[in-house]
Amino acid sequence: MRNVIQSVLLLAALMSKTGAVEVVYAQLGETATLKSPGGVNLQNEYVYWHFEKEDGLQLAWRNNMGGSGTASAEPWKDRLSLSDASLIIKDVQQNDFGTFLLKGTGVTRLTTYKLLKLTVSVNPLSPLLPGDSLSLFCNAQTLPGHKDPKIQWLNPSGEKIKTSQGSLTVRATSQDNGQWTCVVTYDKKENKATVSVTVLDLSPAPLHPQYTSKSWPLTVPCSIPAHISWDQLKAKDIQDVRWHFVPESGFSPQSLFSLSLADPLTWKADQDRGLRPVTDPKKKNLSLTRNRGTEEDEGDYVCALGFKNGVTLNRTVHVKVLQIISSPGTELISGQQLNLTCSLGHPLPSDLQLKWFPPEQSSLSSPTSDRDLAHLTIPEVGKGDGGKWRCELWQSNARLTSAEITLKIEPKMSSWMLVVICSVTVIVILLLILVFILYRRRQQKMTHLRRRLCKCKTPKPKGFYRT
Repeated sequence: MRNVIQSVLLLAALMSKTGAVEVVYAQLGETATLKSPGGVNLQNEYVYWHFEKEDGLQLAWRNNMGGSGTASAEPWKDRLSLSDASLIIKDVQQNDFGTFLLKGTGVTRLTTYKLLKLTVSVNPLSPLLPGDSLSLFCNAQTLPGHKDPKIQWLNPSGEKIKTSQGSLTVRATSQDNGQWTCVVTYDKKENKATVSVTVLDLSPAPLHPQYTSKSWPLTVPCSIPAHISWDQLKAKDIQDVRWHFVPESGFSPQSLFSLSLADPLTWKADQDRGLRPVTDPKKKNLSLTRNRGTEEDEGDYVCALGFKNGVTLNRTVHVKVLQIISSPGTELISGQQLNLTCSLGHPLPSDLQLKWFPPEQSSLSSPTSDRDLAHLTIPEVGKGDGGKWRCELWQSNARLTSAEITLKIEPKMSSWMLVVICSVTVIVILLLILVFILYRRRQQKMTHLRRRLCKCKTPKPKGFYRT
């Protein structure tokens, strides 16, 4: 009580001489800046900083010729510096909280600063799972006889959260992961302190579908953020890591892979769809990949982490397959009508665009692009339309995927080719008829010969005899 009374009397004495007190809040271990008062030109003056009282310990000085110095004794050694006339204190210690005084030789009044302690904490300190209770505390020291400062919390997204005297308790979600900021407002001036909160979760899923085709690789992304370790997950009793697939057709979900959590971490394939994990799971990349997509890849892929308390963390990745369909087929005769369709199986969103790239010798100009040009029609294909056709899917300046198809165009048969084919056909038919006639005549001769021969009942001498 006696110390409090002395502090009040000292502060009152200083205020009577210097006017209002500048309040600055700081955390232990952080850097505090005591800014020189605005509107006062100290460039041509000697400036002095003192601690606790006007004739107390001199912390720093600066003259009008650019010379300056700071206290070299402990505990201030190597922690003080000047920026113009402002005093910067690094690695704030418990004994630094107190009164600082700034005086210029040409200024009759002192400027008094009160460095007050700002404390923030979080409970529990260990990483959280979504749904766990998260408590945040912010305590700002107050001046005796002065009003309390206003305290607010900002979540990692920068949104203000109402508090009761600096305390805040919420149910943790993945959005709560990151830096929380306590904002202390006193005399219309803000002071901030931060505290880190870790909420275990998977990295965000892509905002847009993953696109592939029969001529484009497929990667289904899923990963654990860099700031989360396997040890933290195991400490929270993680039970399993799995991949599921829900086909676009609406069939039942299929289990693709499960991860054995025993050392070493290894994947087990539950169903072979041609997919494979991309890397060693110790690197926390759980993505799946394949060299080329297929029509059956379209659907939803679910990456899930299950915990003992029943919490499941999952991410869903939508996969769409770009396809080119040719009608009447990929082998045509010159002069036939060709219809090509490039689509995802549904109308394109407004932010997507298709680009066609026909063969260089095609009758169709190359390249062409139009988000509504999902269908191409060539009334009569020619030899130049044969070859590789490519359809690309774009979003702004990014190519998402491409599909390819190869067409084979046979030349149209002319009249003389038809005459030759018909003549050859007639000749072949006549030859077959001639062979058949000759064969029949031979058969008839053999039959007549056998009728003129007989076999004797008494084989003496042996042989056949003419009747």
